[in-house]
Amino acid sequence: MDPTFLPAAQLAQLVRTGKIGALELLDHYIGRTEKLDPRINAVVVRDFDRARSRARTLDSQADKSAPLFGVPTTVKESFDVVGLPTTRGHLALKDVPVKVSSIAVRRLEAAGAVIFGKTNVPVDLADWQSYNPVYGTTSNPWNTDHTPGGSSGGSAAALAAGLTGFEIGSDIGGSIRVPAHFCGVFGHKPTWGLLPNYGDPVTSSAAGTDISVIGPLSRSASDLAVALELLAGPDPDETGLTLNLPAPRFKGLKDLRVAVWADEPGSTTDSETVAAMNALADGLEAQGVTVSRTARPDFDVTAAYRLYLRLLDTGWSGRSTDEQIETKRAHAAGLSPDDMSADAIMARTVDMPHRAWLGLNEQRHRWRRAWSAFFREWDVLLSPSFSTAALPHRQDGAPWGRRIVVAGQDINYGDLLFWPGLTGGYHLPATIAPMGMTKGGLPLCVQIAGPIYGDRTTIAAAALLEQAWMGFKPPAGW
Repeated sequence: MDPTFLPAAQLAQLVRTGKIGALELLDHYIGRTEKLDPRINAVVVRDFDRARSRARTLDSQADKSAPLFGVPTTVKESFDVVGLPTTRGHLALKDVPVKVSSIAVRRLEAAGAVIFGKTNVPVDLADWQSYNPVYGTTSNPWNTDHTPGGSSGGSAAALAAGLTGFEIGSDIGGSIRVPAHFCGVFGHKPTWGLLPNYGDPVTSSAAGTDISVIGPLSRSASDLAVALELLAGPDPDETGLTLNLPAPRFKGLKDLRVAVWADEPGSTTDSETVAAMNALADGLEAQGVTVSRTARPDFDVTAAYRLYLRLLDTGWSGRSTDEQIETKRAHAAGLSPDDMSADAIMARTVDMPHRAWLGLNEQRHRWRRAWSAFFREWDVLLSPSFSTAALPHRQDGAPWGRRIVVAGQDINYGDLLFWPGLTGGYHLPATIAPMGMTKGGLPLCVQIAGPIYGDRTTIAAAALLEQAWMGFKPPAGW
């Protein structure tokens, strides 16, 4: 049996039952990485010797019950792994090994994973392209003229190309969801705060970063479920907390109550994406699923999106340098008051008083209640993951200042935040699952959102869609 594209849980079972050794399986993925990764440049930090030593230790163990036992794993470059650098794309950090692994990495290793490398990111995790001066450019295995997304672009590309068995990334503006969509794999953005992200220096701090989360990427929904159980739970310092997530709201496909949000004025969603959403809705209806194409949460969508943009930028501001703040302040001063692009809205938050932020947060929580009311009627909300399929490579200028043509409209690059922001700013869980292909041969994925702490529900819905509609398919030639 060729293990290349098997789900991580199946890989662990092969090792557990002695059908393949942990070292043999690791060498399989290392061999693929050495041979094939030059085509896409996804696995940019390699730790093969230590990984082989760990695999040998696992092969000698009597207890092989850990859920990811022997699974060759890579992690996003921004996660701290003891002894390896965490550069976030900065040359000054390329030779600085970290001293302590992140909480997520420690939990993966406790679950039996064999971490053999780290995958590429954009500088400071702030782009849907994945390139930086330390490690160069990562390409999409479906079409190397296109980006795999960002900021967990290397993560999604490595999974789709069959270079790794499992991955973890992070997300504040779609950084798990967009790469999963661009590369046709599964991903999960958990409820905010559910998975501790301490030890990912860009997305976390001692106090945590608003909106920012870490989460898994995989080739199957079942692996997301496994990852949720082993990665979720409070930071070890939060000893008074325990986790008790609700079970999925349904047992089978026909139990599902699904709202479908295929398009929205102002989202600039292309026709192929809308068509794929409608085809999925038609397919679910044909299988007896309760589907509404008009149900929406009770708030002003444009206002809710703009609120997300303001919260997103204030979340980023804590890790910005003084120079970056001054640059943004100067940029904001030169903007027209009529400019309501994402770039303009975010730039104007640079000098936001704390009192103003408190007002935004209050409005956020009011609209979170609107989301809660919505999900009392509907189990999940299906929407596009992004407005279009994988973008061509772009490395010109500051990301949010770029212009791009989507659906025949020339828009600000940042305005493609609409679908990721729909759920992100309100701390909702969202699972990404394959749903179709473009005529040009690029994957399209659906975003499955649910109520706060409804992570098991959104992942279970992805598993049902995987069986009833479409699962992961590897790109040709890999």
